[in-house]
Amino acid sequence: MPSASRDAIRLRAWVNRLVREFFHARDVLEVETPVMSLAGNTDPNIASFSLEFSGRTDGAPRTRWLRTSPEFALKRLLAAGAGDCYELGRVFRDGEAGGRHNPEFTMLEWYRVGWDHLQLIDETAELVRAALSLVGRDDAVRVLRYRDLYRDGLGIDPFTAGNDELRAALGDIQIDPAGLVRDDWLDLLMTHRLQPAFSPDELLAIIDYPASQCALAKLRDDGDGHAVAERFELYLGPIELANGYHELLDAAEQGARFARDGDVRRGRNDSVPPTDTRLLAALAAGMPACAGVALGIDRLLMAMLGTPRIADVLAFDFARA
Repeated sequence: MPSASRDAIRLRAWVNRLVREFFHARDVLEVETPVMSLAGNTDPNIASFSLEFSGRTDGAPRTRWLRTSPEFALKRLLAAGAGDCYELGRVFRDGEAGGRHNPEFTMLEWYRVGWDHLQLIDETAELVRAALSLVGRDDAVRVLRYRDLYRDGLGIDPFTAGNDELRAALGDIQIDPAGLVRDDWLDLLMTHRLQPAFSPDELLAIIDYPASQCALAKLRDDGDGHAVAERFELYLGPIELANGYHELLDAAEQGARFARDGDVRRGRNDSVPPTDTRLLAALAAGMPACAGVALGIDRLLMAMLGTPRIADVLAFDFARA
């Protein structure tokens, strides 16, 4: 038996059609990029699947990595002059299976040349609101700085509070502190204290993340002496839907961030996937200024149907695959 109802399967088809019509009307090109690559995702908090290719490789490594997002390949297309583009397809993450996670899921990722992350928030919210209208919803959008979120919700400054203060803000939530660093405590406060209180009828875009959480985003000074990442995350109630960046264009800085990821992984005794040197070469050759965002289609469908179970929006979840 399928894990999703016929109505949920039909709703997914409607959302896929809406996505393609939305971007066709805006002259954003749909592309397809490889699912397997020579490089993996170095992010310490994301685990990649790998596989061994048995055919001819002409000396190239046999180990290939299933993509955790199409980001690197899309950026290579941008550097080659593809212009505004998007991809709607399957991505894969190891170790993520449960009520709200499935090892394979559907991601929509797109890039807008010449835009920043604030402009992209508007378009992302417009697309999400168009999808929500399919189920009769019309949720308002609010933009909030990361720093203000923690100040208003917890009474602490996430840029200056020490680990002990952050740990105390968890209240009676018991977490084993072994191996946890500052960003881990900030993430725990987000998931355990802040997200559950987000209004279920509001699209909340959080901006100006700490520089330590920049990932692949540009940095800037926030005017108060703190470096912040030009990125956003979009939530509908407690469900995180999208993560977007004003994209970093500096190949040397991106390479340094990949190297830092590797150091963190080695410190945890985790495997270190090969760095995507083709992406670094594309950045060095010149990628246009742009903003990009990844949106989880399954998460969006969960929000549309009001279910906390990802199985309810998948034809066959991991247990039935």
